[in-house]
Amino acid sequence: MKTAILKMLRETDGYVSGQEICAKLGVSRTAIWKVICRLQEEGYQVEAVRSRGYRIVDGPDVVTSEEVTSLTSTEWAGKTVVYYPETDSTNLRVKHLGDEGALHGTLAVADRQTAGRGRRGRSWESPGGSCIYMSLLLRPDIAPDKAPMLTLVMACSTAEGIRDCEDVEVQIKWPNDIIIGGKKLAGILTEMSTQVDYINHVTVGVGINVNIRKFPKEIQNTATSLCLETGRPIKRAPVIAAVMRRFEENYGIFMQTGDMSGLMGKYSRFLVNRGREVLILEKGSDYRAYAEGINRKGELVIRREDGTKENICAGEVSVRGIYGYV
Repeated sequence: MKTAILKMLRETDGYVSGQEICAKLGVSRTAIWKVICRLQEEGYQVEAVRSRGYRIVDGPDVVTSEEVTSLTSTEWAGKTVVYYPETDSTNLRVKHLGDEGALHGTLAVADRQTAGRGRRGRSWESPGGSCIYMSLLLRPDIAPDKAPMLTLVMACSTAEGIRDCEDVEVQIKWPNDIIIGGKKLAGILTEMSTQVDYINHVTVGVGINVNIRKFPKEIQNTATSLCLETGRPIKRAPVIAAVMRRFEENYGIFMQTGDMSGLMGKYSRFLVNRGREVLILEKGSDYRAYAEGINRKGELVIRREDGTKENICAGEVSVRGIYGYV
């Protein structure tokens, strides 16, 4: 009921009468008042005016299931939200939920992680109350070798969702890093449970630096946050809802085509290295080339100095800028 009342307050321009809430939810005025009091105790600024009803003025920066769900307008992506005040990793939680039969589109969100992970097993700094840690459960009817492309679908969706919420110049460092001003803002980690030729479920995890004001010395030159880029604190739940909206849209395009062909142009426009010289880090054979964009398989298309073009796979090589991270 709390989620439904929050959603009604947010979707109404002005006051919502107690009678209207009663009629829609089939509950008593006393029950409504108790929920309003609970919301106020949790930090929501809700005005209660006699003969007019209730109006939400502001809310706290929380990522509870009620808060995220009340802001989400999707058909399935993030429609079910499981919230953890603290957990080891939202990817691990979603994998367990998937094994237990949770629905396609179930979203796990945590306020703090104790065992966050990035690509290639790297640890991911996960302080409480200042970042977005979320993982989405998918059950796509595709071949297992196509699942890695979902990382790119989420990268594109995350960039769009952030841009929808904030006036920042977001870019993508292929395949899965979200960049602002040459510094990393967010990372994406995709994992899957499979049979020989069948996907049980896919977990797509996203970590976004939101309100971190200072990074450890070793990464302060390569990491940033939305707060640092905008100069003000940012509420996390609206960003989560925006990313889910964009992902649902982009996932639909991906599933129609079965590859990145419908998203190639959009993704490549976000690509920070597009048209720039990059360093390809391959076992025993590092070399320079120019990045041109992605192909329909999500591979990075590069052009060597002699003009020959190649497609490189994210699982086999790393790409770095010539003079730094990007």
